[in-house]
Amino acid sequence: MFAVVLCTVPQAEAETLARTLVEEKIVACVNAAPVRSFFFWEGALQEEGEMLLIMKTTAANIPRTIARIREIHSYEVPEIIALPIIAGYEGYLDWVRETVR
Repeated sequence: MFAVVLCTVPQAEAETLARTLVEEKIVACVNAAPVRSFFFWEGALQEEGEMLLIMKTTAANIPRTIARIREIHSYEVPEIIALPIIAGYEGYLDWVRETVR
């Protein structure tokens, strides 16, 4: 089984986090896209420019992915959400499986 892990990060942290997870073979691929986030934090509405990281990995690697993000990420409570991949091109999924440890 495979998963997509979503995480928002400050723009200055995106490249370091993405490269670390790929180099350590925790995730096979990371796409980074700029987003504008709106959320409540400490009782006030916040608006931040962030990067959305879209990471592909195996379901077995989800705990390791979350743990490593928590080690690197500067937010007290970072958004880390894992979604199952229910179907996909087998060639790509085989590559994901072979790429991550």
